[in-house]
Parts: sequence; structure tokens; C-alpha cells
Amino acid sequence: MVAIDWDNLGFSYIKTPFRYLAHWKNGEWSEGQMTEDNVLHISEGSTALHYGQQCFEGLKAYRCQDGSINLFRPTENAKRFQVSARRLMMPEVPEKMFLEAVEKVVKFNQDYVPPYESGATLYLRPLLIGVGDGIGVNPAPEYLFTVFCVPVGAYFKGGLKPTNFIVSDYDRAAPAGTGAVKVGGNYAASLLPGKEAKSRDYSDCIYLDPATHTKIEEVGAANFFGITKTGRFITPISPSILPSITKYSLLYLAEHRLGLEVEEGNVYLNDLNQFSEAGACGTAAVISPIGGIQTKDEFHVFYSETEVGPVTQKLYDELTGIQFGDVEAPEGWIVKVPIEA
Repeated sequence: MVAIDWDNLGFSYIKTPFRYLAHWKNGEWSEGQMTEDNVLHISEGSTALHYGQQCFEGLKAYRCQDGSINLFRPTENAKRFQVSARRLMMPEVPEKMFLEAVEKVVKFNQDYVPPYESGATLYLRPLLIGVGDGIGVNPAPEYLFTVFCVPVGAYFKGGLKPTNFIVSDYDRAAPAGTGAVKVGGNYAASLLPGKEAKSRDYSDCIYLDPATHTKIEEVGAANFFGITKTGRFITPISPSILPSITKYSLLYLAEHRLGLEVEEGNVYLNDLNQFSEAGACGTAAVISPIGGIQTKDEFHVFYSETEVGPVTQKLYDELTGIQFGDVEAPEGWIVKVPIEA
């Protein structure tokens, strides 16, 4: 095992030894290779640089108590990656190629998968970018697909404890834009409102629907969920919300493991009183309980600003238990990475 302070990892870049790289040209993908070079060498005319023709994914590898390594629902990431590619007129990465790339990156960097007892994980970043010589507003002539990995700790500092958020005046995405796919421009647009929220001591901002500014859509780079006082699990529905794999996993677990009624529906800012608990969820964030939300007119507190609500805690324990191999997973959710003993 490499010399890393596993217990004090943040969510930041650490160079690991190997990454996967494949090149699309003349209508076909090259055979992917593992490389130690962490610098991408691309043309200055690449459309990824000028017009944002790129998309990415995020998933994690988990060290189990027996030393084996789990991937959590990687096929869903492969499918979402293809949806993003189609939206930006990029060649799709075949599902088999995506899964092989992810497994190879974990296998080649297995010493960087944090130990079970640390609670940390190996974050994987698949990336597809338009490259080659170009300057006009057109799809790129060539593309690069790469996967690299970074050991990470908690996305929000302090672990599973409530934090506060503020409603933003900015829009995360246009009503019929690229909000439902995982492209870099959506995140670039969030940098300024996120910085402003943090400067006021909030963890991040809440984005409302861009058409009416009355409904909650996303929480920073994560999805929103709420537990009503009548015991229903609700997440927002909108054509400009990224379909979070974590969110859909929680919808399933809330219904089939906790016995809750579940719903994807409108979450109106004026109806926050219906919720006894609320949280943000995503691959990086996992689950981050929301203590309170600052609107223009008031600060609304959910379960507590200091304590995690009971349903949120149960969902977190169930989800992370599955990911780390301590709780039985629904069929097809876990892929074991073959590693050297």
C-alpha cells in the first residue's frame, strides 16, 4: 500500500500511476492503452477548448472488508456517458469499452484504493473530449477518451453532518439546454454562484428551475431529496436535472428497503414545510444532510442544523453498506474488480 494519509484525504487531485487512453479517428476507436503520462497532448484548435465539446462521468471503487474491490453500478455510468455524447454530437464509447477501461484503471492502481477502515474511496473520472485541428463551430474531427483515478475522502468537509445552503439567483442550465447531461459547461456556470455561497458560509447554493424560479432543481453539483412529514421520499423532476445514479439508487432503497412511498415530482420552494428531512446526493457527495436553506425571505430549518435525521441516516447506512460490501446489494449493482493478491 502506498504512503498516503487515508484518514485525512480531501476531494482534490492526486497523481496516480496509470490511466486509460483511446483515440477516435476516421470513424472508429483505437485499441485503448494504459499510460503513465497524465498530460493530454491535443491541438490548439480542439473543439473541447473553444466550444466545450466534452462530457465526463464520475464513479467510485470501494475497498471491502475482505480486501476485494467493488464498483457501484458502473453500467449506469456507461449508459449516461453515451447519452451525454449523443447530445454533444460525439462518438459514443461502447459500454464494453467503458467498463473494461474503468476496471483496468482500478486494477492498475489498486494500491491507491483506500483501505476499508478509512471510509475513503477511489474516484474514477472518465472523460471524452473533441480534439484535432479545427476552428469552426462544428463537431471535432477526432476524440480522446480517457479514464483516470484519484483517492478521495468526503466531498463536504466534516463527514455526515448537516450543512446549510442558500438559494441562488443564477440558473444552472437553460430550460431546454444541457442540464440533463454531464457536460463541463454546466459546472463552469456554477463556479461563481458556488463561490458566492461559500463566501457567505454556506456549503453551496440551491438552483431553481430556470423557467419559473419556483421549484428546487439541484443542490450545487448534487441532486436534492426530501423526506416529508408523512414519510414520503421525494426528489425533483425536470428535463434540466442530471439523472443521478445515486438518486435513483436512493429512490429504490427508500421504497424496497425502508418501505417508504417514493416520488419524482415538483418541489416548490414555498412548500418546504412539508419536509422533515432533506439532503443532497451524488457520487461525490454520497449523501449530505441539509440543515437549512436560506431563501430571500427566511431561513428554513429541516430536521436539525446539528443532527442527522433518522431516515437520512438509514439511507446513508444502506447505500454505503452496499457500496463497501457490508449489505446485500440488489442484483447487478455491484461489479467486482479482478485484482492481484
